[in-house]
Amino acid sequence: MNSKLKERYHKEILPNGIRVVTEEIPYVRSVSIGLWLEVGSKNEPQLINGASHFIEHMLFKGTSTRTAIQIAEETDRIGGQLNALTGREYTCFYAKVLDENMPRVIDLLSDMFFNSLFDEEEIKKEKDVILEEIKMYEDTPDELVHDLFVQNIWNKHPLGRPVIGTSEIVAQFSRAEILDFFRQRYTPERIVLAVAGNIISEQLIDELGKIFVKADGPGWEKPSPPPEIQSGIQVYHRDLEQVHFCLGTDGLSYSHEDRFAFYLLNTITGKSMSSRLFQEIREKRGLAYSIYSYHLACHEAGLFAVYAGVSREHYSETVKITLSELSKLKEEEVGESELSKAKQQLKSNLVLSLEDTASRMSRLAKTEIYFNRFFTLDEILSQIEAVSAEDVKKVAGNLFRNEFLTVTTIGPLSEAEAQQVELVC
Repeated sequence: MNSKLKERYHKEILPNGIRVVTEEIPYVRSVSIGLWLEVGSKNEPQLINGASHFIEHMLFKGTSTRTAIQIAEETDRIGGQLNALTGREYTCFYAKVLDENMPRVIDLLSDMFFNSLFDEEEIKKEKDVILEEIKMYEDTPDELVHDLFVQNIWNKHPLGRPVIGTSEIVAQFSRAEILDFFRQRYTPERIVLAVAGNIISEQLIDELGKIFVKADGPGWEKPSPPPEIQSGIQVYHRDLEQVHFCLGTDGLSYSHEDRFAFYLLNTITGKSMSSRLFQEIREKRGLAYSIYSYHLACHEAGLFAVYAGVSREHYSETVKITLSELSKLKEEEVGESELSKAKQQLKSNLVLSLEDTASRMSRLAKTEIYFNRFFTLDEILSQIEAVSAEDVKKVAGNLFRNEFLTVTTIGPLSEAEAQQVELVC
């Protein structure tokens, strides 16, 4: 790491175990801060699946010093952006503001974290809100199919549970259950405070240390074993115009040594308009409007999937072409030109994303959570460039195996029609 980057990146572990990671970007006027917690749906007991997402909502519903409307008005008054997200392995409360408003947003975020009331009436109202959110999600098949795919392929493993929970479980949440989960899981050793923007790290870390020193709680729980792949075909029949499907297989964990070859494999397969699947299925044959591939990476495991929305009569052909393209990738090395193009695309996307302080803040947190260290941009670019065609082929061969292949469909397709396509690549 060169000396300038050393000076811009800082990490400090507070006495109670909270990790603070910062990046100084003196040429911008914004600051992005994230309160990241290594708590997500995989950490939830089955009976309170969706608790992390529910807590994410509740921290905006009033504290001992601010009402819910005051939290919203204060954010608007400083012209900032305040939001949150919940995933399978983490929850994040984040804000982006002008540098001059950083003290105010720190006060706001810390107040939400330490002093939220979890008022019984607000809990009742928020249950209704989330139940409507679940209904909205279930009415959006091109989104729902991804969650159902993960539930099916990681069958019975905590990672396969829906982040948002289910209507049946959310409806019966009690205040005591939510508070117990919050107190037991939202503890210092799970917290990463990430800040990127026009800051002076030493001053900021000192300020955060004084505020978050009061965080405490029990120790880390035992990690769960990685999920086992459940292959096969799952059909959810609905009266829709299209069949929405995910065809997928095993993937790589977030920190796997072959991850850059995997990223390039995904790019080549279906991440862009020039990718193989987009060209074969949409451009050459006109079988689908939406077709793409993606990967999901976690601590212990990962997934690779292809999504498409097609008419009923085009389903079989689309799946067969997809399987054929996967087969080619594990049997033949990609050409030098195609690999070079994918590398350039991957590098460009990374560099462009880092022009935003929120993206930089997110990268700081995720590298700390998954690697316990910081990677410079040059390190990442060099690792992408070092990937060979043989590396890509090796990853494809390891992952595109018949015993891993899984398909999940939502739409007018019958079970018999879905079973007519042999999952072989």
